[in-house]
Amino acid sequence: MAAELQQLLEKIQKDGVDKANAEANRILSEAKARAEAIVKEAAAKASEAEAKAKAEAEAYAKRAEETIRQAARDTVIEVRNSVTAMLEAILAKDVDAALSDPAAVAPVAAAAVKELASGKEAEVSAGPRLAEAIRAQLAADAAGGVTVVTDESAGTGFSVKLDNGRVEHAFTGEAVAAELAKRLRPALAALVK
Repeated sequence: MAAELQQLLEKIQKDGVDKANAEANRILSEAKARAEAIVKEAAAKASEAEAKAKAEAEAYAKRAEETIRQAARDTVIEVRNSVTAMLEAILAKDVDAALSDPAAVAPVAAAAVKELASGKEAEVSAGPRLAEAIRAQLAADAAGGVTVVTDESAGTGFSVKLDNGRVEHAFTGEAVAAELAKRLRPALAALVK
Protein backbone atom coordinates (compact mmCIF):
# COMPACT_ATOMS: atom_id res chain seq x y z
CA MET A 1 0.00 0.00 0.00
CA ALA A 2 2.83 2.24 0.69
CA ALA A 3 4.06 1.54 -2.81
CA GLU A 4 0.68 2.38 -4.22
CA LEU A 5 0.54 5.50 -2.16
CA GLN A 6 4.03 6.33 -3.30
CA GLN A 7 2.99 5.86 -6.92
CA LEU A 8 -0.12 7.95 -6.39
CA LEU A 9 1.94 10.75 -4.85
CA GLU A 10 4.45 10.57 -7.68
CA LYS A 11 1.63 10.60 -10.21
CA ILE A 12 0.00 13.64 -8.53
CA GLN A 13 3.35 15.33 -8.33
CA LYS A 14 4.12 14.49 -11.98
CA ASP A 15 0.66 15.66 -13.08
CA GLY A 16 1.10 18.90 -11.07
CA VAL A 17 4.56 19.48 -12.53
CA ASP A 18 3.31 18.69 -16.03
CA LYS A 19 0.34 20.99 -15.49
CA ALA A 20 2.61 23.75 -14.11
CA ASN A 21 5.04 23.26 -17.02
CA ALA A 22 2.17 23.43 -19.50
CA GLU A 23 0.84 26.56 -17.82
CA ALA A 24 4.33 28.08 -17.78
CA ASN A 25 4.78 27.22 -21.46
CA ARG A 26 1.38 28.77 -22.27
CA ILE A 27 2.24 31.96 -20.32
CA LEU A 28 5.67 32.09 -21.95
CA SER A 29 4.12 31.60 -25.38
CA GLU A 30 1.59 34.36 -24.75
CA ALA A 31 4.33 36.65 -23.46
CA LYS A 32 6.46 35.95 -26.54
CA ALA A 33 3.49 36.59 -28.84
CA ARG A 34 2.65 39.79 -26.98
CA ALA A 35 6.29 40.91 -27.08
CA GLU A 36 6.42 40.24 -30.83
CA ALA A 37 3.21 42.23 -31.32
CA ILE A 38 4.61 45.13 -29.26
CA VAL A 39 7.88 45.04 -31.24
CA LYS A 40 5.96 44.97 -34.56
CA GLU A 41 3.75 47.84 -33.43
CA ALA A 42 6.78 49.84 -32.24
CA ALA A 43 8.58 49.14 -35.54
CA ALA A 44 5.50 50.25 -37.50
CA LYS A 45 5.20 53.43 -35.43
CA ALA A 46 8.93 54.11 -35.81
CA SER A 47 8.70 53.57 -39.57
CA GLU A 48 5.67 55.85 -39.76
CA ALA A 49 7.43 58.51 -37.66
CA GLU A 50 10.54 58.22 -39.84
CA ALA A 51 8.49 58.60 -43.04
CA LYS A 52 6.66 61.60 -41.59
CA ALA A 53 9.93 63.21 -40.43
CA LYS A 54 11.50 62.58 -43.86
CA ALA A 55 8.50 64.17 -45.62
CA GLU A 56 8.60 67.17 -43.27
CA ALA A 57 12.36 67.53 -43.80
CA GLU A 58 11.92 67.46 -47.59
CA ALA A 59 9.12 70.03 -47.41
CA TYR A 60 11.25 72.23 -45.13
CA ALA A 61 14.21 71.93 -47.52
CA LYS A 62 12.00 72.93 -50.47
CA ARG A 63 10.62 75.91 -48.55
CA ALA A 64 14.12 76.93 -47.49
CA GLU A 65 15.38 76.64 -51.07
CA GLU A 66 12.49 78.77 -52.35
CA THR A 67 13.09 81.33 -49.60
CA ILE A 68 16.78 81.52 -50.52
CA ARG A 69 15.91 81.84 -54.22
CA GLN A 70 13.46 84.66 -53.44
CA ALA A 71 15.96 86.39 -51.15
CA ALA A 72 18.59 86.21 -53.90
CA ARG A 73 16.13 87.67 -56.43
CA ASP A 74 15.15 90.43 -53.97
CA THR A 75 18.82 91.19 -53.31
CA VAL A 76 19.56 91.49 -57.03
CA ILE A 77 16.54 93.78 -57.49
CA GLU A 78 17.55 95.90 -54.50
CA VAL A 79 21.15 96.20 -55.68
CA ARG A 80 19.99 97.04 -59.21
CA ASN A 81 17.60 99.69 -57.87
CA SER A 82 20.28 101.15 -55.58
CA VAL A 83 22.89 101.29 -58.33
CA THR A 84 20.35 102.77 -60.75
CA ALA A 85 19.28 105.40 -58.19
CA MET A 86 22.90 106.25 -57.43
CA LEU A 87 23.81 106.58 -61.12
CA GLU A 88 20.65 108.62 -61.83
CA ALA A 89 21.54 110.97 -58.96
CA ILE A 90 25.07 111.38 -60.36
CA LEU A 91 23.62 111.89 -63.83
CA ALA A 92 21.15 114.51 -62.56
CA LYS A 93 23.93 116.33 -60.73
CA ASP A 94 26.14 116.34 -63.84
CA VAL A 95 23.27 117.47 -66.08
CA ASP A 96 22.35 120.25 -63.65
CA ALA A 97 25.99 121.36 -63.58
CA ALA A 98 26.17 121.37 -67.38
CA LEU A 99 22.85 123.23 -67.77
CA SER A 100 23.77 125.91 -65.23
CA ASP A 101 26.51 127.38 -67.49
CA PRO A 102 24.73 130.07 -69.55
CA ALA A 103 27.56 130.37 -72.07
CA ALA A 104 27.32 126.67 -72.91
CA VAL A 105 23.52 126.39 -72.82
CA ALA A 106 22.54 129.57 -74.72
CA PRO A 107 23.70 128.30 -78.17
CA VAL A 108 21.97 124.96 -77.55
CA ALA A 109 18.78 126.75 -76.47
CA ALA A 110 18.87 129.01 -79.54
CA ALA A 111 19.33 126.01 -81.84
CA ALA A 112 16.49 124.15 -80.13
CA VAL A 113 14.18 127.16 -80.37
CA LYS A 114 14.97 127.65 -84.07
CA GLU A 115 14.33 123.96 -84.75
CA LEU A 116 11.15 123.72 -82.70
CA ALA A 117 9.63 127.07 -83.61
CA SER A 118 10.31 126.90 -87.38
CA GLY A 119 8.79 130.32 -87.97
CA LYS A 120 6.08 130.05 -85.28
CA GLU A 121 5.93 132.21 -82.24
CA ALA A 122 7.63 130.66 -79.24
CA GLU A 123 8.24 131.49 -75.60
CA VAL A 124 11.39 130.40 -73.80
CA SER A 125 11.39 130.21 -69.99
CA ALA A 126 14.68 130.10 -68.13
CA GLY A 127 16.38 131.22 -64.97
CA PRO A 128 17.57 134.88 -64.85
CA ARG A 129 21.21 134.37 -65.94
CA LEU A 130 20.31 131.85 -68.64
CA ALA A 131 17.40 134.00 -69.91
CA GLU A 132 19.80 136.91 -70.52
CA ALA A 133 22.28 134.65 -72.33
CA ILE A 134 19.50 133.14 -74.51
CA ARG A 135 18.17 136.65 -75.37
CA ALA A 136 21.66 137.71 -76.40
CA GLN A 137 22.18 134.53 -78.46
CA LEU A 138 18.80 134.87 -80.22
CA ALA A 139 19.47 138.56 -80.92
CA ALA A 140 22.86 137.63 -82.38
CA ASP A 141 21.19 134.96 -84.53
CA ALA A 142 18.40 137.38 -85.51
CA ALA A 143 15.71 134.92 -84.47
CA GLY A 144 12.30 136.58 -84.57
CA GLY A 145 9.01 135.62 -83.00
CA VAL A 146 10.67 134.29 -79.85
CA THR A 147 9.93 135.69 -76.43
CA VAL A 148 12.36 134.91 -73.63
CA VAL A 149 10.89 135.14 -70.13
CA THR A 150 12.59 134.88 -66.80
CA ASP A 151 11.27 132.05 -64.64
CA GLU A 152 12.70 131.95 -61.12
CA SER A 153 11.36 128.43 -60.59
CA ALA A 154 12.95 127.03 -63.77
CA GLY A 155 16.07 125.80 -62.01
CA THR A 156 18.66 124.69 -64.53
CA GLY A 157 17.93 124.50 -68.24
CA PHE A 158 15.02 126.01 -70.11
CA SER A 159 11.62 125.23 -71.62
CA VAL A 160 10.12 126.19 -74.97
CA LYS A 161 6.38 126.83 -75.34
CA LEU A 162 4.68 126.85 -78.73
CA ASP A 163 1.12 127.47 -79.89
CA ASN A 164 0.36 129.89 -77.05
CA GLY A 165 1.62 127.46 -74.43
CA ARG A 166 -0.32 124.41 -75.64
CA VAL A 167 2.89 122.57 -76.57
CA GLU A 168 5.84 122.67 -74.21
CA HIS A 169 9.28 121.11 -74.56
CA ALA A 170 11.26 120.93 -71.33
CA PHE A 171 15.05 121.05 -71.41
CA THR A 172 15.39 121.38 -67.64
CA GLY A 173 17.99 119.49 -65.67
CA GLU A 174 15.32 117.19 -64.31
CA ALA A 175 13.77 116.47 -67.74
CA VAL A 176 17.12 115.91 -69.48
CA ALA A 177 18.38 113.67 -66.65
CA ALA A 178 15.14 111.67 -66.70
CA GLU A 179 15.37 111.17 -70.47
CA LEU A 180 19.03 110.15 -70.28
CA ALA A 181 18.29 107.79 -67.38
CA LYS A 182 15.43 106.20 -69.33
CA ARG A 183 17.77 105.57 -72.24
CA LEU A 184 20.55 104.25 -69.96
CA ARG A 185 18.37 101.90 -67.85
CA PRO A 186 18.58 98.88 -70.20
CA ALA A 187 22.36 99.20 -70.28
CA LEU A 188 22.47 99.60 -66.48
CA ALA A 189 20.21 96.59 -66.01
CA ALA A 190 22.48 94.52 -68.25
CA LEU A 191 25.52 95.62 -66.24
CA VAL A 192 23.89 94.73 -62.92
CA LYS A 193 22.89 91.27 -64.15
